[in-house]
Amino acid sequence: MFKATLKPVVCAVLLATVGAGCASIDYNASLPEPVRVPAGHSVSLESVGVGEITYECRDNKEKPGAFAWAFVVPVAVLNDMQNKPIGKYYGGPTWEANDGSKVTGKQVAIAPASPGNIPLQLVKAEPAMGKGAMTGVSYIQRLETKGGVAPAATCDASTAGAKQQVGYQAKYVFFKQN
Repeated sequence: MFKATLKPVVCAVLLATVGAGCASIDYNASLPEPVRVPAGHSVSLESVGVGEITYECRDNKEKPGAFAWAFVVPVAVLNDMQNKPIGKYYGGPTWEANDGSKVTGKQVAIAPASPGNIPLQLVKAEPAMGKGAMTGVSYIQRLETKGGVAPAATCDASTAGAKQQVGYQAKYVFFKQN
């Protein structure tokens, strides 16, 4: 029992202090199936994104004649686990490290988060641009979301085109193939 619990604790300490990855940490175990990273990948970096999501009041394509808040673009600062800025996140989606390396991706899946919070997300990364922290990233998970849902403000013909920013926070976990 001691060995089974010690290894994840040591890996968690490594992640928190130096950003080192540990293949033995199973971020997937407690997550909904759709946002689990496939086997053969391990954590390379963790960050917390703090920023805003812009929404715009638009025609609702699913309900002609109705209006709804539509997601436009996110903007966030990426902080390490000691709350030091290490990069930024913006539309694309794109995660860019302070070393200039960046990665974009395509959403694979989402899963519900607690009420009032944007969903958990799994993104498959495209090959990184530049050399640095984002080099080799294969998947990104958005976890531990806080806020970020569409505004509660009225969205109808009289407010069409209006934009609102909503604060949010999320943990972004970056994975590389083993």
